[in-house]
Amino acid sequence: MDLPACKTKSTTAALIKNAAFLRTVGDENRLRILCLLQEGERCVCEIWQHLDLPQNLTSHHLSVLKELNLIHARKDGLKVFYSINQKVMTHYLHSLTHFLWRTPQA
Repeated sequence: MDLPACKTKSTTAALIKNAAFLRTVGDENRLRILCLLQEGERCVCEIWQHLDLPQNLTSHHLSVLKELNLIHARKDGLKVFYSINQKVMTHYLHSLTHFLWRTPQA
């Protein structure tokens, strides 16, 4: 069965973008980080203790979230504080919703 609606340039671009988002947030530790950041800004020194992971692995997960711009990083002295980038997170959630629930074209 051929699905031409899934082969347009815009649909392919949305598919790639949404797949990257889902891969990023699909990791349990990254979801835990996002859950912690819902309560407000935190430094990595606070985050890694809640994850039962070493600090370097926690920093890796933060880097992956930051790569998609899902979180902000703010440096204050030697510490880096992280928070959710609400604008980008909302964009991805709307994009995913639109991609999954768009009206099929006749």
